[in-house]
Amino acid sequence: MHTVGVLDPRHPGTPVAIKQMGALIASMPLHRIFAPDADIAGRAALLSGMLCRLQGYQKDDKLRALQDCVLFLQAQKAGFTVLTANVADFDYLLQLVPTGRVLFYRR
Repeated sequence: MHTVGVLDPRHPGTPVAIKQMGALIASMPLHRIFAPDADIAGRAALLSGMLCRLQGYQKDDKLRALQDCVLFLQAQKAGFTVLTANVADFDYLLQLVPTGRVLFYRR
């Protein structure tokens, strides 16, 4: 929903983009949707702060780091492996939380 909030409501492409995002969300089976609980959100906030400090992130990258940390910790809790090309961030996350599982790929 952050993306919807960031879109300029005056831009002519905004309604189409919002409609496409809504269709994508509606197509997701309920058994594949996981909402982070307070423990995950709190730990992700702390972990993303550490990641931002280690990576020297500024404003724009901080939200992305928080989202990566929520994804990482939620996957760990569910016993899943994160598939990503984002070696720079997820390598640090694995060093900070070595019990997580990440599978890297090259573009």
